[in-house]
Amino acid sequence: MIGAGAAALALILWSAHWLDGWENTTWGWRVSTLAGPGEHTDDIVLILLDQPSLDWGELENGLTWPWPREVYVPIIDFCTRAGARSVAFDVLFTEASGFGVLDDEALGQAIARNGRFVGARFLSVQAQGEQAGRLDEPIGEVAENARLLANVSEVPDSDGVFRRASLLRPGEQVPVPSLGVGSWLVGEGQALEALPVDGGPVVLRFRGPASVYPTYSAASIVQSELRLLEGAQPTVDPDALRNKHVLFGFSAPGLMDLRPTPLSSVSPGVVIHATVLDNLLADDFIQTMPGWAVLLGTLILALLAGALAVLARDTRTTVAVAVLVLLVPLAVGFVAYGVGWWAPIIPGVLAAGLALFGGIVRNYAVEGSQKRFIKQAFRHYLSPAVIDRIMADPGALKLGGERRELTIMFSDLAGFTSLSEGLEPEELTALLNDYLTDMTDIILEEGGTLDKYEGDAIMAFWNAPIGQPDHAARACRAAVRCQRQLAARRPEFKERCGKEMHARIGLHTGLVVVGNMGSRQRFDYTVLGDAANLASRLEGANKAFGSDIMISAVTRDQAEGFLCRPLGPLQVVGRKAPVEVFQLGGLPGESAPDGWTRFALALDAWRKGREVEAAQVLAELEGDPVAATVGAMCADPGAWTTEPTRMWVMTRK
Repeated sequence: MIGAGAAALALILWSAHWLDGWENTTWGWRVSTLAGPGEHTDDIVLILLDQPSLDWGELENGLTWPWPREVYVPIIDFCTRAGARSVAFDVLFTEASGFGVLDDEALGQAIARNGRFVGARFLSVQAQGEQAGRLDEPIGEVAENARLLANVSEVPDSDGVFRRASLLRPGEQVPVPSLGVGSWLVGEGQALEALPVDGGPVVLRFRGPASVYPTYSAASIVQSELRLLEGAQPTVDPDALRNKHVLFGFSAPGLMDLRPTPLSSVSPGVVIHATVLDNLLADDFIQTMPGWAVLLGTLILALLAGALAVLARDTRTTVAVAVLVLLVPLAVGFVAYGVGWWAPIIPGVLAAGLALFGGIVRNYAVEGSQKRFIKQAFRHYLSPAVIDRIMADPGALKLGGERRELTIMFSDLAGFTSLSEGLEPEELTALLNDYLTDMTDIILEEGGTLDKYEGDAIMAFWNAPIGQPDHAARACRAAVRCQRQLAARRPEFKERCGKEMHARIGLHTGLVVVGNMGSRQRFDYTVLGDAANLASRLEGANKAFGSDIMISAVTRDQAEGFLCRPLGPLQVVGRKAPVEVFQLGGLPGESAPDGWTRFALALDAWRKGREVEAAQVLAELEGDPVAATVGAMCADPGAWTTEPTRMWVMTRK
């Protein structure tokens, strides 16, 4: 319904010609983009009475406008000498020359000598009720000696631009051909019956500006003929006109024969006649698309646009659909023009645009309230990617889960219970909210999904519900950023609570079940599995090691490039096999702190049974709380075991 309504409105406006202005603009785009010489373009030559020719006539010969008609004689004679196929003058000689009878006779004699001359007559636009328009004939010397007289008047489109031409216009007795048709009839020896198209208005295939045709100034042709009569070398070789169709016209601005075309607002009028002749020779006038084809194409496009707009579920898809659908009529218009058809663009663009708008309005009305609710309800604890996933598929909000590898983060504040005892409930709430806001912002910026808060503790994970191939790196980067943000605000927080705030973070990567867990009335998007338990244990193990971020070997291996140091194999509560753990200390590319190399050597000595040596080396690493803690553990056999392999043993969370 949306598409059909949009198509109907667009077609009504198009048939009422209310879209012509925009359509004419796209016409200019097509012509300027696709215009190019045809196979017969070089067979047409223009001689233009341009401004330099007027200046030459006045300065060199004292000629004022209008010129004596005997000045045109050398031009016609030069064409005759050259063996031009036809000579057509876009000049109206409807009144006797002001220079006397001999002036007109000289012109008539030159025309007679040529024998292939096409003269100009002016047929006015037919008035309502008239069988034919008023016909202004040239003087007898022209009419009697010309091979053919042709009409030079054309009617522009409603915006004043000439895009079409009438090949034949009704006369009092017989149809009157246009100047371009006259050149074709005379030069090609054709009859009117041989016209390849209907004589009514045709759409012209413009080859380009006037310069696309070989062009010479009137002054250069006059000078060349006079030089030849004197036995001198001409400035223009007559062979340049041999067997060519020659058209003469005006291009000087003051002569008032400049016409707007799709290619130029000041094109010489004779170019329109040259284009008619060019299209006739090549038989490639632009054909107008039938009305039924326009109607059908517009309807199909509008229906498609409406359907796609209704099916689009997010802004990115809607924009892609809009661009694709709106480009279709543009592409069709250009392709059609290239193969010789005039297909309107604007009705299709308007219909598609209206259908898209209607579909978007429909989606907003039907689904907008649901999406706004989802965004508002979930934006506080889900990343934007998760919200987009739910909005794209609300059916995902159901019980159930899937098995997937995630990187899981647990974070907790050290000594939060004692820290909270000295604060009023309002102060504690404000402090905790500020801390959790900072941490949550970083987690969401790194694409994480916030699972839950438990007091000051945070649980988050990566790679669900949206797949993230770099999930381990994202989690590590988030952990480092969280610690650095807390360090930056630690002085401020100390002023508010009287104690320094330190957080412990544990990260592990492994397979879990992730999805909506709970009852049918209420459920959470969360994770279940041993990997989540291990991440929680690593967060707690930081306390025993004096570290702030502890990650498993699996996470370290997948997050390549991060600054880490080994802490050794660790056996946590609930797991028989030890886990290689590492302290995460910085981002890729950062330098390791002093002492980390010696720490690694000491840990290697402990692994090999040289715990005394390891403890001594670690004791020398002043200012490193992890080294001090691990050194004490090396000296305490109760903190480790050698069965079945040497490892640290955590007897509590």
